[in-house]
Amino acid sequence: MAKSEKKVFYCNVELTIDIIGGKWKPLIIHHIGKSGVIRYGELKRKIPSINERVLSRQLRELEENQLIIRKVYDEVPPKVEYSITEIGKTLAPILNDLGNWGKKYNENIKYGKVDFEDDCEEYKNS
Repeated sequence: MAKSEKKVFYCNVELTIDIIGGKWKPLIIHHIGKSGVIRYGELKRKIPSINERVLSRQLRELEENQLIIRKVYDEVPPKVEYSITEIGKTLAPILNDLGNWGKKYNENIKYGKVDFEDDCEEYKNS
């Protein structure tokens, strides 16, 4: 798609899902927002089931959509840090609501085994 062409969406939910949808982007945004600033390796440890190629691609897309900032330090070995933008911070209440919904759903339906620490609980970065 040429840069001058804009995508056409038929509702705001479709637009939102295009920007932050998928299995990994909400988790990446959540962990970067909760941490404030995070390095690639730490993010990978927080999302162990994501492979490195996918993580790199998702980070690139989130940066292109101006939801995160990638800061590269001029040193050896290279140091890269990710942080959330102001517009990215506005997703915190939405992601918190999604997490709360999942928790209540699982309490009622017993969909899956919950195997995590308090790391996925709400954060106050909004």
